[in-house]
Amino acid sequence: MTADLPRCDIAIVGGGLAGGLAALALAAKRPDLDVRLVEPGPIGGNHIWSFFDSDIARKDRWLVAPLVRYHWGEYDVAFPSHRRRLRMGYKSITGEALAAAVAAALPESRIIADKAKHVAPDHVLLGQGGRLSARHVIDARGAGKFPGLDCGWQKFVGQALTVKGGHGVERPEVMDAEVEQLDGYRFVYLLPFDAETIFVEDTYYSESADLDVAVVRERIDEYAAARQWDVKKVTREETGVLPVVIAGDFDRLWPASDRTGRIGVRAGAFHATTGYSLPDAVRTAAALPRLVDRADLPAILRDRAAASWRRQRFYRMLGAMLFRAAEPDERYRVFQRFYRLPSGLIARFYAGQSRVADKLRILSGKPPVRVGRAMAALRRFDWR
Repeated sequence: MTADLPRCDIAIVGGGLAGGLAALALAAKRPDLDVRLVEPGPIGGNHIWSFFDSDIARKDRWLVAPLVRYHWGEYDVAFPSHRRRLRMGYKSITGEALAAAVAAALPESRIIADKAKHVAPDHVLLGQGGRLSARHVIDARGAGKFPGLDCGWQKFVGQALTVKGGHGVERPEVMDAEVEQLDGYRFVYLLPFDAETIFVEDTYYSESADLDVAVVRERIDEYAAARQWDVKKVTREETGVLPVVIAGDFDRLWPASDRTGRIGVRAGAFHATTGYSLPDAVRTAAALPRLVDRADLPAILRDRAAASWRRQRFYRMLGAMLFRAAEPDERYRVFQRFYRLPSGLIARFYAGQSRVADKLRILSGKPPVRVGRAMAALRRFDWR
């Protein structure tokens, strides 16, 4: 039985994106606090997170700037009826970069390589035995079970390929939807890390969360062959299944009776249409240093998450249109039309900051789905 650990100020449970950023923000802005991070490891996991410059407020960019490993000034999209280049800054950070930053910011003794078997507002019971008590516990363990949510899924397999002689891709291709449409809306996502290394992610907006990794690997091989790449090796691989929320009750996701603070995907803080959580993870982490002295921190975090959930109503409606009004092999038309809209509107959409005029513009004009099915989807939509 492992002995109980000394009491600390803040215990963050989960060393993924939200938990890692929270630890970095507190270490930088509140060095007076004893902050512990509980994560069986590795911190950051095997992930690449990408974001547009417009996703992050200027006042918060200090938090992610040291983590950026790749950056580009523009990106491309490709659809059956048009291609487009958008002049918009795009950056990527890696799990390894996050792990290195956390290791440099926190003393080794404050990183607890263990799994939490029970999390409460003021303590964590550790998998290997022992108890970590804290003034505040913050649960950042990721998705959980998502009770009461109606979801579609964005699922993917991504591989970093080494291409002999170079791949010839100069900038990210955020959506290559000229590929065969399978299992819903399918596109390939490309990140050129250097002249011979490219990250290729085969992505699906699907009704099913099932991901056949072996099949998708074969499709990545076929995609590389079609582009006449001489692939010498695969240097990394990651997989993921992200919820695309159509409807749900926040009070079931995070009951008011649960008084343990949450952040990140665990709090329901992610973009309902894209599933991406980085913008909110940065906002929350940057706010934590000024909030942690509050005795009602868990209630504050829940109120923030509930407010974010309400703001996501429009994006949940778009998810309902995508999954309920569009035939699976026709879903690409929704994104094809979207990427004809002004670049500023697109940037605000990804940041989850769409204005009223943006929303009207997205919904105006001839819909890319059947009108009758669109109206039926709206009638069934849960407007909470």
